[in-house]
Amino acid sequence: MPQTALEVHPLTPARRADFLDFFEHRAFTDHPAWASCYCHFPHADHRAVPWNERSADDNRAATCARIDDGRMSGWLAYEGATVVGWCNAGPRREIGGLFDEPEPLADRIGAIVCFVVAPDRRGHGIAAALLKAACAGLEERGFSWAEAYPRAQTKGNADDAAANHYGPLAMYLKAGFDACGPVGEHAVKVRKSLGER
Repeated sequence: MPQTALEVHPLTPARRADFLDFFEHRAFTDHPAWASCYCHFPHADHRAVPWNERSADDNRAATCARIDDGRMSGWLAYEGATVVGWCNAGPRREIGGLFDEPEPLADRIGAIVCFVVAPDRRGHGIAAALLKAACAGLEERGFSWAEAYPRAQTKGNADDAAANHYGPLAMYLKAGFDACGPVGEHAVKVRKSLGER
């Protein structure tokens, strides 16, 4: 049977049910403990409520609210009607949960912060397709740079593939990103120009 063609679409309120269906049925079948995130971690105020005190229902509700009011930005990868991957990418100013220090250029940066690909669809180029769509979409939205924060090194085993939700460094370098320096102890900041603004 031929493989269904991959299509990538931006997240909109009309696609909220598809997003939730992916997170609740396919995204974390190999790591059920992660299913409570709903990709809210980068957006949460960790000073107000420690992450380990937030429930799945809290995170689901917060993400649904962000989707409904247009503040949750990203791209969904579909095979037919089924979502098989997700990339959280949008304004750098909206991901305060990842950084302690302010970024003076935040309004000009589109941040790519997370990839989730269904376990049985990893290794089929879905993350690379999502990255390409995210860069194109961020450029269309007027950002000057796309920025991401991959781990500096990965071991390449199955557990690492699942845990490498920031995207592999090699994928970014292949897509034309340049390394700009470390982020914390284990990650590196990479950035790609999206044109002069």
